[in-house]
Amino acid sequence: MIVEQRVKDFERMGLGLFVHFGLYSVLGRGEWARRLVPMGAAEYEGLADRFCPKPDWASDLARTARSAGFRYVTLTCRHHDGFSLYDTRGLSTFDAPHACGRDLVAEFVDACREQGLVPFFYHTLEDWHEPSCPDDWPAYLDYLRGSLRLLCTNYGRVGGFWFDGIWAHPDKDWHEDELYGMVRQLQPDAILVNNTGLNARGQLGNIELDSVTFERGIPQAINLADSPKYVASEMSETFGDHWGYAAEDIDYTSPADVIREIVACRRHGSNMLLNVGPRGDGSLRALDAAYLGAIGQWTVVNDVLLHEPRPTAIEVAGDKDDFLLRDGDTYYLVCTHLPMSGDPNVTPTDHPELRRDFRLDERVESIAWLDGGDPPQYVQKGDLVTVWCTPFPYGRHLVVRVAELKTR
Repeated sequence: MIVEQRVKDFERMGLGLFVHFGLYSVLGRGEWARRLVPMGAAEYEGLADRFCPKPDWASDLARTARSAGFRYVTLTCRHHDGFSLYDTRGLSTFDAPHACGRDLVAEFVDACREQGLVPFFYHTLEDWHEPSCPDDWPAYLDYLRGSLRLLCTNYGRVGGFWFDGIWAHPDKDWHEDELYGMVRQLQPDAILVNNTGLNARGQLGNIELDSVTFERGIPQAINLADSPKYVASEMSETFGDHWGYAAEDIDYTSPADVIREIVACRRHGSNMLLNVGPRGDGSLRALDAAYLGAIGQWTVVNDVLLHEPRPTAIEVAGDKDDFLLRDGDTYYLVCTHLPMSGDPNVTPTDHPELRRDFRLDERVESIAWLDGGDPPQYVQKGDLVTVWCTPFPYGRHLVVRVAELKTR
C-alpha cells in the first residue's frame, strides 16, 4: 500500500501541540461556555471587547512548544462559537480584527515558522453563531467554504487542516468531497483530519482524509483492510477536563501518565496532539507551563523515539506495556514501569520484574540507555534476547526509559 509523502512527513513529526484559544479564553470556563454556561448571546459576544492578547502571545507559545519537543502546532482558528481568529474579509464581523484589530492567525503562523514549527489549522464545521447553520444549509456551506478558502490562500503553506463538528448534524450532506477537494487544490501537501469524536475513535472517514483521530483514547492498530489507501493516526489529549482555559479546572492527569500516553501512541506509530488552553491574554497558566516543561525534560533525552522509529510486531515478555520500535538496524526497547534505585529506607524495594525477553533475527551488538545511564546487561541465544533492565539511578526518574539496541 502506497504511503503519500505528506503522510510520511506527518508521522515523522510525532508530537504536536493543540491550542484552544478564543473568546471563551477570556471567560475562563471552557471552550463550550457559549452552550453550557448560562448566558445570552449578547453577553457572550461582548467578550470580544475584552479580547486583546498580549503582543508576544504567539512567539511565547511557539518558543514553549519548541523547547518541549513539539514539531507542529494546531490552533483553533474558529471553534464552535463561530468566532474567528483570522480576518474573515467581509464574511463576518465576528472575528479578531473586529475585536482587537489584529489577525491572530497571521501572528501564529509567523511565530511557528520562526521556531521551525509547522502550523496546522483547526476549523469547526459546526457554527453556533452563523445564522445559516443549520437553517439554510446551502448558504452555510458557501460560508464555510469561503472561510476555508481564506485560510488556504492567505497564510502560505499550511501543515494541515483539523476539522471538527461534523457529528453535530449527522442528517446533513456536508459535501465533503467538494470541501476537501477545494482544500487539496489550494494546499496539496496539507494533512486533512476530521475528528470522529469520543464515540468513534479510529473510525475511517472520507477517502480524502489522511489521518484518523483518537480523542482522549490510546490509539490502537488501524484496520486498513477496507481502506483504498494508507492513513495515519493521531491521539488528541488535554491535561484536565477542558480544552479551552478553565480557571477552576485542576483535575489534571499526572505528568507521568501524559508521558506514558505519548509513548503508547508511538507503539502504533500514532502522533500525539497534546492540548493547552491559553488564558484570554494568550499566556499559559503556570500549571500548563509546568507540564510542558516536564514533557520537555523527557523529550530532550528521548526525542529520537518520537520520529523515525516504526512499530514492530515483536512481543516483549516481562511487562505488557513494553514494546520494540525499529529504525533500520536499530531497535528501541521502551520500558514503561521501571523503578528508581536507592536505599530501602527511602525507595521501595519490591521492584517489578526487570527481565525482558523478545526474539530478534538480527544479532545484537550493543545496548545503551538513551538517558546515558549504566547500560543493561543482556544475552542472546539464537534469536532469543534477554535484557535485565536497570532501574533509574537515584536522583532521576524520567517515567519511561528507552534502550537503544544496535544490531547487524
